[in-house]
Amino acid sequence: MNRKGHIADNTKQILSLIPNGKRILGIDLGSKTIGLAVSDTELRIASPVTTLERSKLKNDIIPLTRIIDEYRIGAIVVGLPLNMNGTESPRSQSTRDWTNALLTLIAMPILFWDERLSSLAVERAMLTADLSRKKRTQKIDKAAAAYILQGVLDNIRLSTTSTP
Repeated sequence: MNRKGHIADNTKQILSLIPNGKRILGIDLGSKTIGLAVSDTELRIASPVTTLERSKLKNDIIPLTRIIDEYRIGAIVVGLPLNMNGTESPRSQSTRDWTNALLTLIAMPILFWDERLSSLAVERAMLTADLSRKKRTQKIDKAAAAYILQGVLDNIRLSTTSTP
């Protein structure tokens, strides 16, 4: 990993870069908000934390750094918005640009993770839970970040579980 951070290729690589006892931060980057979630230290469960109002990265980095310090974060997962056929979209490039700028400010391994249908899945779960539109709006971004992060944690668990 270089001084400014590192983009990991897969969950196995990101796992090898996380110091013991550190957590993973999940990010759902929207055009107006940033949903945040964190893993537990055993890297098994993702929990929603907060939603930040998105601004310029130099302003976004202040609360992000606070959360990285408070939760003892060792790696970051950023949801990558792909088209349904798996190709990248203009939003994908915007997410990559933001993440590359973030790497110039923090020395942390980062993994992109396919976020297709994450917001839809979370919204359906919230509808099933009969949450009001207002409550759904308040919670959707951080819940989507948790959904994305949980996908990574499940993949890590599957890849590290030995089969008989």
